[in-house]
Amino acid sequence: MFKSNQSSLLERIATALERMAPAKAVLPPWHAASAFVWQADGVLQPVASVNALPLDLLLGIDHQKQSLLHNTLAFAAGKPANNALLWGARGTGKSSLVKAVQQHVFVQHQRPVVLVDIHREDIGTLPQLLSIIRKTHTRVIIFCDDLSFSKGDSSYKSLKAVLEGGVEGRPDNAVFYATSNRRHLLSREMIENEQSTAIMPGEAVEENVSLSDRFGLWLGFHHLDQATYLSIVEKYAAHVGVMLPAEQLHAEALEWSATRGARSGRVAWQFITDLQSKTLVDQH
Repeated sequence: MFKSNQSSLLERIATALERMAPAKAVLPPWHAASAFVWQADGVLQPVASVNALPLDLLLGIDHQKQSLLHNTLAFAAGKPANNALLWGARGTGKSSLVKAVQQHVFVQHQRPVVLVDIHREDIGTLPQLLSIIRKTHTRVIIFCDDLSFSKGDSSYKSLKAVLEGGVEGRPDNAVFYATSNRRHLLSREMIENEQSTAIMPGEAVEENVSLSDRFGLWLGFHHLDQATYLSIVEKYAAHVGVMLPAEQLHAEALEWSATRGARSGRVAWQFITDLQSKTLVDQH
């Protein structure tokens, strides 16, 4: 009787430990999609349809477009490529460019390079994701949108090690693309705080700036001038089939940007979306 109870107890303990243990990462069917979302429980969720604009619709960022496309094509072809940091003002096309370039390379150039989207709060699980990528020959762009670190957040140190400084480093079949509003990813308050408490303040600043140095390709994005903004509006209007006289389109687009306090690709797209919805309502 005692042995039976002991055996039952051991089985319950083993079952409880299995529930507590992290789920084993499952290798995804890389051919199932062109993009995946990384989940912290070790699952790569295929994306049925990637929300990406055609590459030729992205105007006013020609240098950034060509640089990122060249880097991505080199990576897809198995050549050396850099991690990329796209930084700058909100709504200027940073994340749109990453998705557009990856889809362009995947579809137009028929290169088997897939995009894996990782959320900012899951950066600590990057080593687990990289261990999965190492087990495949598929070339993977790991993408983190709106990456930045605030006071008290030390996960940036793990990111530095993963990008290049760790014992294993990143695998040859993976690159890391990130977008951020900050060029150096860390808040000024965080840098100044570490500088004030460090024995050697200059070394503290170097430590923080070195995170951005792990990205070999830096691409800056800025607000648009009026002419470029209006060109983007015209291109978007033609793309969705909105037909308005140029003078009316320009006047309404400028009024819309004035209420938003900025001229950017995002503002232009929001304007065209609003205009398109009004046109559909008027038709009914």
